[in-house]
Amino acid sequence: MSQPYVTVAMPCRNEAGFIEACLGSVQAQTYPRERMEILVADGGSTDGTREILARLASEDSRIRVIDNPQRIQAAGLNHAIRASRGDVIARMDVHADYAPDYLEKCIEVLERTGADNVGGAARCRAKGSVQLAVSAALHSPLGFGGASFRNEQAEGYVDTLFPGAFRRGIFEKVGLFDEGAPTNEDAEINQRILQAGGRIYQSREILSYYYPRGSLSALATQYYRYGQGRARTLLKHRRFVTLRPALPFLTLVTAIAATLVAPRVAALGAAAYALGAGIEAVRVSRRFGAPAGITWLAFPAMHFPHAVGFGVGLVRFLLWPNWTSPQPDRRGDVTPLAP
Repeated sequence: MSQPYVTVAMPCRNEAGFIEACLGSVQAQTYPRERMEILVADGGSTDGTREILARLASEDSRIRVIDNPQRIQAAGLNHAIRASRGDVIARMDVHADYAPDYLEKCIEVLERTGADNVGGAARCRAKGSVQLAVSAALHSPLGFGGASFRNEQAEGYVDTLFPGAFRRGIFEKVGLFDEGAPTNEDAEINQRILQAGGRIYQSREILSYYYPRGSLSALATQYYRYGQGRARTLLKHRRFVTLRPALPFLTLVTAIAATLVAPRVAALGAAAYALGAGIEAVRVSRRFGAPAGITWLAFPAMHFPHAVGFGVGLVRFLLWPNWTSPQPDRRGDVTPLAP
């Protein structure tokens, strides 16, 4: 795979505050510029993002803007993949910065491991006190539940990762992203890859940094949607690769049952949670220099919305399933580039 042609696939919508800096880190990649293209699938931006993209595309012929009328990330990624020429498809999200050798390391790890999808840990960066507190919470076992993609030192085969550089052939084998998935499309396709006998590898040499939500209300909304997406994936595949995504929901159900049967025990459990979250908030906040009080609140802002969203998702997708059968990738009229 010496210097394969790489397609950067980037979905976006109303990202005027992030798109230029993000594309700047993509344009600054050490990977040979003649061996890459950058496809941005825009979901009808109305905040000036489209104008920024037009200007950047006029300055760099590698950048192409593609329409994404469905507006969701999975559809945008699929539009980019269908229009791409790359033998490697690197998903790169807008709310992130990438080390200059990000793509170079992805190709090295793909070649070294033979994996179908590779990436690095989800490292956080912050622009304010809330983002700093959320970053601290996400680096706690209480915040990420032991997920390897949050562990910056993790190296090896995993069940999912952030955000992913895929061999094109895996899309021909398992299909494209599931356009019925409003969220969790990354974990869903990674589950299909594993079920098809593929391999996913996380390397600590692959460096990227993303910006978490800037308010606790936005964080809660995000994790509510995450919960729904996880429930949909469970119902679609009838199993999880790990039990971790269902733990907040199972904990909430247990707490509700305890409240009905033994209110005093439930109250003690709630107090223990609050105390444990507070102690952990102080511990991780010291490491990041984050405000401990906001970090403390970030834990329930992730746990409870995720649990409720998971429960709502179970009901919603049991009653109104929207399973799709993602079609295999076909290059169509696009002529593959010579090695």
